[in-house]
Amino acid sequence: MSEIVRLTLVSHAMTDAMAAGRFPRDEPLNALGQRQVDATVDLGVVDAAVCAPETRARQTAERLGVRVETEPRLADLNCGAWRGSVLGGVDAGELTVWLTDPTKAPHGGESVADLVTRVGGWLDSLSDRRGRLVAVTHPSVVRAAVIHALNAPLASFWRVDVGPVCRTVMHFRGGAWTLRSTG
Repeated sequence: MSEIVRLTLVSHAMTDAMAAGRFPRDEPLNALGQRQVDATVDLGVVDAAVCAPETRARQTAERLGVRVETEPRLADLNCGAWRGSVLGGVDAGELTVWLTDPTKAPHGGESVADLVTRVGGWLDSLSDRRGRLVAVTHPSVVRAAVIHALNAPLASFWRVDVGPVCRTVMHFRGGAWTLRSTG
């Protein structure tokens, strides 16, 4: 077993909500998403694996062939009243507030700041672990992990681009996370 935590975050594959530009509900992968997973990711050696509780994350993990435990702190950003709505169908002023002020959640769900705190707490809980851990989750959670690891300003959250089935590798060593690779 390694002396460091090697964490590979994998964002779930494509869903109909992603394809349509809608705020997600708990939906399954679509046909394209199923093909994306089948064609793209080799995780190598895995000592442990966890995934978000939503269907799309669990299905991505299944298609990757990893046996996972559910980790509630890896749940997607809670979009509250906007769930299922098309991006252009929500109040433009409220959307602007949400996209520019990471402490606000005009939709009644979770703010970006709350998400980063939740995900950062999960990352911090891994400090006693060792080995290769895979976490199958959501683009928003991967963004939050990168922000936490780099101690980046919350305002940079929306500037981290995480696509379907994207792998982000981080290491925990010497009391700090480092971003190893994305893609």
